[in-house]
Amino acid sequence: MTTELTPELLLAGIRETRLVAIVRGTDGGAAAKAALAAMEEGFRFVEIALTTPDALTAIRTVRDTAPAGCFVGAGTVLTAQDVDLVAQAGGQFMVTPALAESIDASAARGIPVLAGALTPTEAYEAMTRGATAVKLFPASIGGPGYLKALRDPFPGIPFIAVGGVGIDEATGYWQAGAVAVGLGGPLFGDSASGGDLAPMRARAGAFVALAADFARAEADAAGHPQ
Repeated sequence: MTTELTPELLLAGIRETRLVAIVRGTDGGAAAKAALAAMEEGFRFVEIALTTPDALTAIRTVRDTAPAGCFVGAGTVLTAQDVDLVAQAGGQFMVTPALAESIDASAARGIPVLAGALTPTEAYEAMTRGATAVKLFPASIGGPGYLKALRDPFPGIPFIAVGGVGIDEATGYWQAGAVAVGLGGPLFGDSASGGDLAPMRARAGAFVALAADFARAEADAAGHPQ
């Protein structure tokens, strides 16, 4: 892939697709295969957690072979050194689990960063430090109701709900105003640790179809106000 991913392009793409895939496993080679399979099923934004063995090699592999219009990033990015290593491996966006120094390091380089936050104070600080969007994590603590309450004082902050989000929960977060949901275990299962890719592909297709259905319903509602 040769397309450079700016913060603006990442946010626009996530708003359009409503999905981010989160690969975390015990085998870097399997993680790369799982990430590519998710892309082949319609996911455009996939992060590979740095806690995965050989994660940087996996990121490089996915960057070199991903379908056009698909982008690979790194998750669990904590330090400025992490940002350097991921960028060298070809990672196109960063994802943090907390208010780590990697937010500032990414923003300073113009690299999109999805910053982990849970509280109102954390969400606000993440954006002031240059985050592209806030990764509400773990979202399952408060559910869609908590996200809606957060958005009331911060309607301009783009939130991505991550943590405990499966096929049955995704729509609730979109309805509460999440620009996207981040999907880890409920999407990949054991595929990033060497498990069968076929069930993961089926789940990926179901998530993509669900997001498309929600987008159509939202567009219809906007075009036909009651």
